[in-house]
Amino acid sequence: MKVSVIGTGYVGLVSGTCFAEIGHDVTCIDIDENKVQMLKDGKSPIYEPGLTDLLERNIEGKRLHFSTGYESVGEAKAIFLAVGTPSSDDGQADLTYLRAAAVSVAKELSDDAIVVIKSTVPVGTCQMIEALVKENTNKKFHIVNNPEFLKEGSAVEDFMRPDRVVIGRKDQYAADVMTELYAPLVRQGNPIYMMSNLSAEMTKYAANCFLATKISFINDVAKLCDFTGADINEVRKGIASDQRIGGHFLYPGPGYGGSCFPKDVKALMYTANEYGMDLRVVRATEEVNDDQKVRLFDKMKAHYGDVKGKTFTFWGVAFKANTDDVRETAAIYMAKVLTEAGATVQFFDPVASDNFLKLMGNNDKLIRFENKYDALKGSDALVTMTEWREFSSPDFSEIKERLNTPVIFDGRNLYDTQKVLDAGFTYYAIGKYIPANEK
Repeated sequence: MKVSVIGTGYVGLVSGTCFAEIGHDVTCIDIDENKVQMLKDGKSPIYEPGLTDLLERNIEGKRLHFSTGYESVGEAKAIFLAVGTPSSDDGQADLTYLRAAAVSVAKELSDDAIVVIKSTVPVGTCQMIEALVKENTNKKFHIVNNPEFLKEGSAVEDFMRPDRVVIGRKDQYAADVMTELYAPLVRQGNPIYMMSNLSAEMTKYAANCFLATKISFINDVAKLCDFTGADINEVRKGIASDQRIGGHFLYPGPGYGGSCFPKDVKALMYTANEYGMDLRVVRATEEVNDDQKVRLFDKMKAHYGDVKGKTFTFWGVAFKANTDDVRETAAIYMAKVLTEAGATVQFFDPVASDNFLKLMGNNDKLIRFENKYDALKGSDALVTMTEWREFSSPDFSEIKERLNTPVIFDGRNLYDTQKVLDAGFTYYAIGKYIPANEK
């Protein structure tokens, strides 16, 4: 099937490349000429495990193409709108790029084309896009919502082996075309759920907000464990074994970040407010997460009293492992509160350092290193911020030798408590019972 994908951001690039991998003829379109040339050369502008290999293979196989023009839309049976829909501070989505893409697509459509909204959009956007396309074409077309459920760091695997595919549509023709498109990905029996366009839009937000709520819930319980002496690792195992709860997204840490959860939580609350409703559980999820991003700072103040003049080493600045995405990462907030309090932050990340420095701007109290152990030199404590595998089994004697004082603030609960204490460290974590810290 001939497919056009508008937008080569995270969702558009992964989707387009994976569709080509299963045999479709895909053209990805973007207005950024430099990015398009980079992609034509087989280079990915984002870090995502496995993506570069797929890019190279499908470009060579002439199944994957890149362009700044919309000519391919005229031959495409399915056209995916996968442009950014950034939100303001109050959660209102900016649909400027989506509207522009819809108008450009409308002018090139062939009869019976399927216009697929892949971007995450507020409930009701499908109706607006349908009206906009109608204003700019006389061709018959179909509007479909097909929200993505990709996790950064495992997006290729998620796309190729989806838990489910959600399709919002009005008619059977659109349902049949989308089923044909996704058929190679669901041969193992994973479901394709057909529903209304509005329900598909709501499903995306509801799913992400529920997962965000699980993260905030376990972080709030972890905070209570700090006060009571319970151990969150034991508590997590105790509740995760209940099949009604499950173990996914129940790992305590510095809060959720990235491009999806923060934006989608705000967007769903904004939609609710438009209808005069307060989503109290979702609001509490955001409030807890905001506090959690600087939870380690509270522990630092309790340990040092004043952090002015101290130096801290961050291992990891990406919002999670296996990605170079630093949007809404807790490292931003921790670095800001520490440097504003007079501390210096040294950091190392395998892939996200450039993006972090670009986001943080000029700050002489932020110092980048190219090696995790070198980043410890002259530092007063190690702070684990991202759960990269290379941080999980370090040489503790090397850490101790490099640090000014043997202190670890483990924001990801990466380490075995007793092993760290036996190595002679003062140890802080998220909700873990640490005998040495009892007073």
